Amino acid sequence: MTAEPMVEIHRGPVIESAHSGHAVICDATGQIVESWGDPEAVVLPRSSSKMIQALPLVSSGAAREAGLGADRLALACASHEGAPLHTRLVEAWLAERGLSEHDLICGPQASRDKELRHQMIREARVPGRVHNNCSGKHTGFLTLTQHLKAGPDYVDPAHPVQMACREAFEEVTGQTSPGFGIDGCSAPNFATTMVGMARAMAFYASAGTRGDAQSRAAAQLVEAMIAHPMLVAGEGRACTLLMQAAKEPVAIKTGAEGYFVAILPKRGMGLAVKIIDGATRASDCVIAALLVRLGVLDAAHPDVARFLNPPVRNWDGLMTGEIRPVAGLAG
Repeated sequence: MTAEPMVEIHRGPVIESAHSGHAVICDATGQIVESWGDPEAVVLPRSSSKMIQALPLVSSGAAREAGLGADRLALACASHEGAPLHTRLVEAWLAERGLSEHDLICGPQASRDKELRHQMIREARVPGRVHNNCSGKHTGFLTLTQHLKAGPDYVDPAHPVQMACREAFEEVTGQTSPGFGIDGCSAPNFATTMVGMARAMAFYASAGTRGDAQSRAAAQLVEAMIAHPMLVAGEGRACTLLMQAAKEPVAIKTGAEGYFVAILPKRGMGLAVKIIDGATRASDCVIAALLVRLGVLDAAHPDVARFLNPPVRNWDGLMTGEIRPVAGLAG
C-alpha cells in the first residue's frame, strides 16, 4: 500500500499543492480501528515518541526517587519552545540534581519564544542548551542516568539509558525496532511501523485501566501531559492549543518531519500520523481533522480551525486560498 492524499492547498478554484501520508487509529487491544495509507510503513516517530523515551524514568523508580512532580514529567515529554516558563523549570530541575546545562548533550538552540529570542539578541546572549526544545527530555535522561549510576554519555545507543528506552519502545509498540536514526538532539530515535506507533499510543491511552508498573508509569506521564499543555509545547503551538481546545482529556504530541500522535484515555485509543514529505502544515491539519472526525475537537473552535483550515494569505494580507483536509477526512 502507498501513502494516501490527505491535505490539499487551494488557491482560488485550483488545488495548487497536495500532501500525502499515513494514519492509523488503534484501540486498547492494539487492533486497527481505521487507517489511511500503509499501516506497515516504517517510520521514525521523532519527538512524538518522547513519552516512550520518558517511560524508564518513571517505571525504574528514578522519578519517584528524585521527587519529580507532574510539571517535570510533562517537560520530559515536551518539545517546548524555550520560553522562560520552560527554561526556568529545566534549570531548577538540573540544580536539584546537582547538575547544570553543561551536562546536557542536546546542543544549544535559539529560543522559539519571540520575546525572549529578541531580548537575548539585544543583550548579546548566546542561546544555551536549556533553550533546546528537548532539554526537558535530556534532563530526564540525566536523572535516570544518576539513578542507574551510569556514565555521562547518556545518548550513546549502548548506554543503559538508551537500552532502557529501546526496551520500552519495543514493548509498547509490540514490535522489534529495525533500527534507529540520530535525532536533532543527538539521542537515538527508534524506528517502528505506523501501526506500531498507534498501538503504543493506545497502550498509553488504556494504561489507567491496568495495574502493572509499566502501565502505571505510562498513565502518570499521560496525566502530566494533559495537566500541563503549556509545558508540552508552548504559546501558539498546535500540541498546546489542540489539547486546550479538546472536549475531553487528550495528550497530543508532534514530531519533526510531519509526525503527530494523540492519546485518548477516555476511549483507550491511540492515533499516529505521518506526512511523507515532512510538511508541518499538513500534519497539523491531519491531526486536527482526525480528532474532529472522532468528536474530540470541534471544527468551529478558533484554535482548531487555525490548523484544520488555515488561510493562505499574500504579502498584502489578502486571503488567496486555504489549507484543507481531503474531503471526508474530518468526518
